[in-house]
Parts: sequence; structure tokens; C-alpha cells
Amino acid sequence: MADKKDYYDVLGVSRDASDAEIKSAFRKLAKKYHPDLNKDDPSAAEKFKEAQEAYEVLSDEQKRSQYDRFGHAGVNNGAAGMGGMGGFSNFGGGFDSVDLGDIFDNFFGGAFGGFGGGRSSSRKARGSDVLKRVNLSFDEAVFGCEKEFELDFVEDCSECHGKGGIGEETCSTCHGSGTITSEQHTILGSFLSKITCPDCHGTGHTYKKKCTECNGKGKVKVHKTIKVNIPAGMDTGKRLRISGKGNPGANGGENGDLYLEFYVEEHDYYERDGDDIYLEIPLTITEAVLGCKKTIPTIHGNVSLNIPAGTNNLDKQRIKGKGIKNESTGNIGNMYLIFKVIVPKKLSRDQKKLFEQLDETSFEEKEIKEFNKFTEKN
Repeated sequence: MADKKDYYDVLGVSRDASDAEIKSAFRKLAKKYHPDLNKDDPSAAEKFKEAQEAYEVLSDEQKRSQYDRFGHAGVNNGAAGMGGMGGFSNFGGGFDSVDLGDIFDNFFGGAFGGFGGGRSSSRKARGSDVLKRVNLSFDEAVFGCEKEFELDFVEDCSECHGKGGIGEETCSTCHGSGTITSEQHTILGSFLSKITCPDCHGTGHTYKKKCTECNGKGKVKVHKTIKVNIPAGMDTGKRLRISGKGNPGANGGENGDLYLEFYVEEHDYYERDGDDIYLEIPLTITEAVLGCKKTIPTIHGNVSLNIPAGTNNLDKQRIKGKGIKNESTGNIGNMYLIFKVIVPKKLSRDQKKLFEQLDETSFEEKEIKEFNKFTEKN
């Protein structure tokens, strides 16, 4: 834990940062360090992972509260410090569950049977989850799409139904119990302990013939193509859970889940902030001064808009309901236009003459008057 960076420092935000500030900071780091975009920096992947981990915690109200109180110990493995040992890590390749019996077995080797020594390995175990990162174009993320994914799965062998052998019979070593009792002599005296049967590995049975299809492992690797409907409104860093498409469970346990994590490519003109869309509109000086009528390309089609006279550089105007329709939240964002007044760098002789004539006139704007008075005083 000592080597972990503070999550607020990773995102570059203060400890009282709002949800919007946290999200904005993560988006900037994701664009900067995503491995698909930054191939020159060898540390980009690690920095992206750090930012992702920090965002996963600080964007969740409960996890953030635990982190603020207990630090990294409060959010270890996505569940520690929050009332449970189960759950999964959001940042590894395999999200494996935590089992107390497994922890004690690792320390004591099953020698002290009271902590789970001699547990039968025939118990059901849920399969691990799988994480796959997916790139989406701007339009695919905004409007939703159907995508096909080529995935490698590990699943139960169809020949032996996941057992690893054919011709099941009771283990002659443990007589079907899955454990054997052994006596250990120590300076404190003799102890009886149960250990997992070495011949059947705790299942209580063996097989007359090893399955040749899976070489006795009970699992085989297969290549599959799956189709997934991506809902409209997906954004960078968001995940979609596909139930039961992770790795298979052991001994009849349920499959894990497949998590698709999205990275959305930037658009040439639109800039996205959550469900809102921002678009920069260039204006000539005359359009800004006199006002004009403009055709505005929104993501839902063109709209005609009156630009008021006297529009200043970087003025903003909202078009309600022309942002992203988010299927996951039910929200409909807005579109914001940022006006950029373009000052010409080259003028024809006639244009220059007109500007000189215009300069001879007096503009009675309040700001100009006040600045002129300030200049005269100095």
C-alpha cells in the first residue's frame, strides 16, 4: 500500500473536487495516456491504469467515502473495508474472488484443519471475470451500435463434461471423502490433521481413463465470435457487463462475467463533456457586429440559428436537447456553441480603406469610454 499514489494526486484534483471535476480530469488523462494513442511513452499504459484505478474509486460515492476515511486500505480489491471479502479487482485481467479458506490454506498448508484444511476441491466455484478494452468511434458511442467481438474462452470440455476423465469411480485412497487424516509430531505433541487427498485432489473420485480431448484438465480453449448491442451514450472509461461470458466455474459453478471497457475516439469538430456537445462556430467581424443567420450542424441534423448583433469572441449559446440521448441514464444533453470571431490577417486595398474609414468614426461603447478615461488619468 505504501507504494500506491494518492488517488487525488493521480487525477490532479483537490480532495473536495466535484464529480464533474473528477470526471473531466480522468477524461484528459485517458486521452493523454491511453495505450492506443500514446505509443511513444513506455510508461503510458501504467499511467493510464493508475488514472483508471483512481477514477473507479473517486467516481463512486461509497468507495470515495471509504478511501477518504481509510486510504487505500479502505478500497483494497474493490471490497475490503466495505463490509465484505468478496468482489473483484477492477484493474486486473481476471477479477478473481477472495476466499478466507484459501488464505488460511496458503499460510498453514491445511495442517490445522479448523481453518479449512482438507476442504474438498469438489465444491462449486464461480469462474473469474474477463476484462476487454474496446475502441468506439464518436458516432458509435453517441448513437449506439452492434459490435462483434473475437474472444478466446476457456470452457468445460464437451467430451468429458468438464470432469477430465471417463469412467468415474470412488477414489481408493480416501474412499470418496476427498481427504485423508495424517498425524504430525511436533515439540508441542502430536496433532491429527486432514489434508486433501493427493490422488483425487479432493474430488473423492478418480477415472478409469483420462480424457484425451482436454488431456485430463476438464477445460478447453475455444475461439468464439459474440455480438453485443452497445447502448447510446457510452463514454470513455464506462463499462458494460455481459453476464456469463467470462471464464467457466469449477465443478458446476457459474461462469464469470465479461466486462467491456470503452475508449471513445475524438471527433474532428465536436467536443463532448458527458452528454453535452460543444461546437466552435467561426464568425467574420461583420457577422459578429451585424448579426447573421447560420446553419448549425448538430449530431441530430442541421438547425437554423440567428446569431445576434454584437456577438463577442468566446460568447456561448445553448441549444437545448441537441446533445446526446443516453440510453443508460435516460438523460438528454444540450449543445453549446462557442463563437470565435476571426480577425482577417490579410486585407485588400479596398477592405483596408473601409476599415480606416470605420476607425475615424466614434464607437460609444461603455468599455471603451472607461478605458479611455483611465488612459487620460495616467
